[in-house]
Amino acid sequence: MSINSNIEWTEATWNPTTGCTKISEGCRNCYAERIAKRLQAIGNYNYRNGFNLTIHYHLLEKPLAWKKPQIIFVNSMSDLFHESVPEAFILEVFEIIRQSPWHVFQILTKRSERLVKINSKINWPKNCWLGVTVEREDYSFRISHLAQTQANVKFLSLEPLLGPIPYLDLKWIDWVIVGGESGPGARIMKKGWVTDIRDQCLAAETPFFFKQWGGFHRKKAGRLLDGQSWDQIPKKGFLMPNRPIKAAV
Repeated sequence: MSINSNIEWTEATWNPTTGCTKISEGCRNCYAERIAKRLQAIGNYNYRNGFNLTIHYHLLEKPLAWKKPQIIFVNSMSDLFHESVPEAFILEVFEIIRQSPWHVFQILTKRSERLVKINSKINWPKNCWLGVTVEREDYSFRISHLAQTQANVKFLSLEPLLGPIPYLDLKWIDWVIVGGESGPGARIMKKGWVTDIRDQCLAAETPFFFKQWGGFHRKKAGRLLDGQSWDQIPKKGFLMPNRPIKAAV
């Protein structure tokens, strides 16, 4: 669990599971795999299995000890809906979210098929934001799966964006994040892909967050789009009174 996350659209991370397996093009240069292997090499106990799927029961109740309200990204180093994660454990994670109403929890998955299968078994907490990754147009089916859930806030992570997505069904979507791939072997993201998505969001009045251009030197490439930063986040889903919301729309 980490406070002060380097991920631009969250504040902290909580990893009750670590490790994953690759299922689509966005996984090819997985940042989490690189980090997991590095942490394994220095003897970090939670990464003793490297990037093999590992469940951490000892971390399950960590958010309950965080008394300061945080926006928490769940499983930045894994996928909660991975086929090897027991359904009972997934439901336990949601119960911890329910018991921590002072936090906002963000869950992101590429495994939208499993999400749909167990959706009816989840008692969706109001402080849970649920997202799917759509790195290319041919993975847009994940959006329709997301729309079938009862999550209070639904969002899209178009990162790494690997091609144009000329039509986004934003009817049930509360937030869109776009970002380029970073690190070794990073693939190019074209500006036109980004501006088209931004314009779709503006037309639909959907908050738009531009995370980064990416590339091997991510920070050097920056995160300005047409000379400005786009840090919009949804007001919906913030249940904590008097909480400052950066650049909300």
